[in-house]
Amino acid sequence: MENVKKLIVDYSKKVYDKELTPGKSGNISIKFTDSEGNKLIAISPTLLSLGILKEEDIAIVDLDGNAIENNKPSSEVYMHCNIYKKREDIKAIVHTHSPYATGFAHSHKKIKRYEGFGPINIPYLAQIEYIKPGTVELAEAVGDAFSKSEDMDVLVLKEHGIITTGINLLEASDLAEFVEYSAKTQFIANMLNSIK
Repeated sequence: MENVKKLIVDYSKKVYDKELTPGKSGNISIKFTDSEGNKLIAISPTLLSLGILKEEDIAIVDLDGNAIENNKPSSEVYMHCNIYKKREDIKAIVHTHSPYATGFAHSHKKIKRYEGFGPINIPYLAQIEYIKPGTVELAEAVGDAFSKSEDMDVLVLKEHGIITTGINLLEASDLAEFVEYSAKTQFIANMLNSIK
């Protein structure tokens, strides 16, 4: 279990240093199987900046969000659980509040899907309407959205943030960075195109 906790700490710092999770925002997790064959989730804790986490801060929960250790998991723990339950292929989740991508989430504009991270099967990133963060309703809506297609790896939460997924934290965090740069590129292009 110490290895997965170290991964959470290392990748939490990575997404924080890339300015994808300012302040105490954002959360990340890994689904893993312990030595007894139990499927568990290592997840960042609630109310701590991802930039300063230590291994002892990381929470371990089962797939229903029940604590295996004493640490309090992120308030979005049920959202992570539902994604893992709906999609066996997803092993890591990164939830960010990066400025450009979250700016799009708070606007009426959609983020285009650019080449560079898999095939473009749909022109825009999938999104769901605003549901209060940390609620069971949001967890269910997010899980349902990811269950619609095994190709879905990104979801925009309107007026909230972005969720990226992958087979490991490297893939999920790289995708979070790519989404932010895609949103930034689109924003710059829109500004330049508005100049007469």
